[in-house]
Amino acid sequence: MSPDVVIAGGGLAGIAAGVRAAEGGARVVLLETRARLGGRATSHVDQASGEPIDNCQHVAMGCCTNYVDLLARLGAADALDWTAEQHWIEAGGRVSRVAPGGLPPPGHFLSSFFGLRFLSTREKVAVARGALALGRLPESRWLGRTFGDVLRDLRQPRGTIRRFWEPIIVSACNLSVDRVAACLAVKVVREGFLAGPASARVGVPNRPLVDLYDRVAELLAASGGAVRTGAGVERLAPGRAVLRSGEEIACDRVICALPFERALDAVRTDDGGADPRLQGLAGMTHSPIVGVHLGFDRDVLPWPHAVLVERETDWLFSVHGNASRLHAVKSAAESWLGLAEAEILRRVETDVRACLPDATDARVVWGRAIKEKRATFAGTPGFEAARPHAEGAVVLAGDYVATGWPATMEGATRSGYGAAAIALGREPGDMLVADLGPEGLSRWMVRPMPEGR
Repeated sequence: MSPDVVIAGGGLAGIAAGVRAAEGGARVVLLETRARLGGRATSHVDQASGEPIDNCQHVAMGCCTNYVDLLARLGAADALDWTAEQHWIEAGGRVSRVAPGGLPPPGHFLSSFFGLRFLSTREKVAVARGALALGRLPESRWLGRTFGDVLRDLRQPRGTIRRFWEPIIVSACNLSVDRVAACLAVKVVREGFLAGPASARVGVPNRPLVDLYDRVAELLAASGGAVRTGAGVERLAPGRAVLRSGEEIACDRVICALPFERALDAVRTDDGGADPRLQGLAGMTHSPIVGVHLGFDRDVLPWPHAVLVERETDWLFSVHGNASRLHAVKSAAESWLGLAEAEILRRVETDVRACLPDATDARVVWGRAIKEKRATFAGTPGFEAARPHAEGAVVLAGDYVATGWPATMEGATRSGYGAAAIALGREPGDMLVADLGPEGLSRWMVRPMPEGR
């Protein structure tokens, strides 16, 4: 019997689409080239240590309501450890703690923010004024511009851009403020930080990412479907998928959840031509991330995660609560792609020892650097303008689809939920989980963001 829905691509978007379509009663066949699901948000077994390690550290925030919902549907609602505070560390070990206080949103971080040690009083006032302005900024002020342009319009000092805005945005959007589309950065600020403390919580996986997808095959099988790994897709057209092996699968609806660069080649119209929705993405680029695993002979990081101030390494995470095992992240890592693994490990180790007093005399017992050259789409103003609609004879799913979100697990999940709704004959937004929305005074002081086109 032919499936109702064929989904090409077993990353988060494809998983989300498959689970929701199967819940709607569709027989779903999910095709994935690799031997494991998860796409870029997955794990592999390290040959040197024999341990499963994540390709790169992935993090959710409280505002990622659809991703959190997907984890619950996969039986992994407890897979994220949540924290409400951040620690920013300078060379020498000086720590600044950011945590919500007693003021109503959007002032919930204000008291701890003014305790930041790496900004002057003048710079803190400028950031606070700028953040509030971003909450009310009309779309005409950011459309087609970079976030750096907007920050300079708001008279943000260079020091605040370098030490405060850049670390936040490069971690959330994987691009510097002078490259990223302003609308994506404004969304991060509004929904991740100004809306309220519940939206700003940080959730870090407490197990290997690949373990989160254990139930996908079971959920699809419950409605007569299946997961097929090792199944590379050559071409997708209305009502059929052609595999690289030459096998052709007929179905009622096709969902393309491949990365955009593969979708450009694979998706075809009724007459065999290229899909016009995707043509604007031709020539668009990616932004890389380098993830570095370091094992020490003792505990070195006393918190679940930390931001390093004015260092090459952006963030440190303790791996699954183990304070002697660190996962370091270098976002927007073009300058590191040409480095040998030994040099990458040396740079991260230098940053760790400079900022963490407990690491000064600790010995590195194991290290591994992973280069994700195509970690995310490069969300420039040009890319943002070219992001396609999902609707079409072949439904599109992926973080690059016009969701209005940066290249995140939430964006991928939202696109998958929307694709499932379309495949079932429903409106794209019917299966989305409600946003947390602004709390307190933010209900009146923060504008809602426009929906994805």
